[in-house]
Amino acid sequence: MAAYLSAASDDVVVLTRSPRDDFPFRQAVWDGRTVGDWAELLDGAVLINLAGELVDRRPTKANIELLRTSRVEPTRALAEASHSSKPALWVQGSSTAIYGDAGESVVTEESEIPPGPPQMPGVAVPWEQAAKAANADHQVIFRMSLVLDRNTPVLARLSLLVRLGLGGRISTGQQWVSWIHVADMLRALRFVMEQRMEGVVNVTSPNPVTNEKLMKELRQHLNRPWSPPTPAPLVKLGAWLMGSDPAIALTSRRCIPARLLEAGFEFERPDLRSALDDLFRSQDCEGTAGRLN
Repeated sequence: MAAYLSAASDDVVVLTRSPRDDFPFRQAVWDGRTVGDWAELLDGAVLINLAGELVDRRPTKANIELLRTSRVEPTRALAEASHSSKPALWVQGSSTAIYGDAGESVVTEESEIPPGPPQMPGVAVPWEQAAKAANADHQVIFRMSLVLDRNTPVLARLSLLVRLGLGGRISTGQQWVSWIHVADMLRALRFVMEQRMEGVVNVTSPNPVTNEKLMKELRQHLNRPWSPPTPAPLVKLGAWLMGSDPAIALTSRRCIPARLLEAGFEFERPDLRSALDDLFRSQDCEGTAGRLN
């Protein structure tokens, strides 16, 4: 996001707990919990709040609490700071995981939020609620689905499974997967900034796919043969051994970006095949994915 916005001549400042000498963008140090001198940077700015630990971890009580506090505490600090330095736009990061396991239902921004599981709605709901205390001219809830990009844990993990011969459908394979190409995610960010959109926006491709189709497309792009399905009990065991959350692969969310489409946003990579064609379009890209694995 920082690189994308900087390329458009935006003045980007990254709030960080751990400043780096090799980082090419302006950095402001904070502890993620209390208001400091950095607060003056918010005045008239576009604030993009993405703070939070990575979600791909075992869904233990301690880990779920970590996921929750690592999102809520920074959001509360930012909200407090916004009352003295008011942002022009608050982009509140969130996740389509807030919809839990929706089965076959088509999920839009108007869909109801279920009470669980705790690592999904139980984390995303208080994260979004903490942002309600913010003071900004406009606020949009940026609910992202799985973002497909090179050199990222999502695509690396999926590619690894396929390369190891575990690229068959997971469980029944009928669970829906909501995804978005990184370029469309960034363009959606620019779109909501320029349009000053408010409220909830699902940031996802208009064409979710079943897990079975996802794995088939990955096998084709990685030149791997048919693979047998992986039963749900084996998925749960493997996820536990890998320190991951099996619900990521087993839950179903058929999310649609209704508000983006209604506002006239046009996707460059709306279908999975064109997205993967772009991400695996050269041997160099494939080699990078292989090194990640």
